[in-house]
Amino acid sequence: MRGVSTTQSPGGGRGPGLVSLAVFVGAAYAVAVLGSLAASDAGAVYASLERPGWAPPSWLFAPVWTVLYGMIGVAAWLAWRRTGRDARTALVWWWVQLGLNAAWTPLFFGLRQYGLAFLDICLLLVALVITVVAFWRLRRVCALLLVPYLLWVAFASALNLNIWLNNA
Repeated sequence: MRGVSTTQSPGGGRGPGLVSLAVFVGAAYAVAVLGSLAASDAGAVYASLERPGWAPPSWLFAPVWTVLYGMIGVAAWLAWRRTGRDARTALVWWWVQLGLNAAWTPLFFGLRQYGLAFLDICLLLVALVITVVAFWRLRRVCALLLVPYLLWVAFASALNLNIWLNNA
């Protein structure tokens, strides 16, 4: 059946695998869903915090993350289409960063543990840099798809630190 193959293709990778694309994109969006369940009052919490003047408005987060999670899933799918130990290692790091991403929202909004959330997002940044480097070695487009995510997480790290320091 065309579009769902997971066999080797002549180019040395896996076939198109539309089912696997849905799995990777679905895994990324599942993090968003879990985060929203863990922090249903995130808007009110964010509004109640002392934030720097450069903090984005709360309405901006949903559209930004919607695009980023799609890119995160597609990047992993493209990496998955490669085979070998390097691809497996890169995908392990992708799952690690996704897990750290999933932990941040409950820590920050659910538990209001801004210091632990900052630690988590710093670990996320490290795992994400490792993922980007590993993806770059596999296929540059995979890494490039993660660059906006990396930049957003770096920005969010600075915002998290500021909020932690100003709301402790």
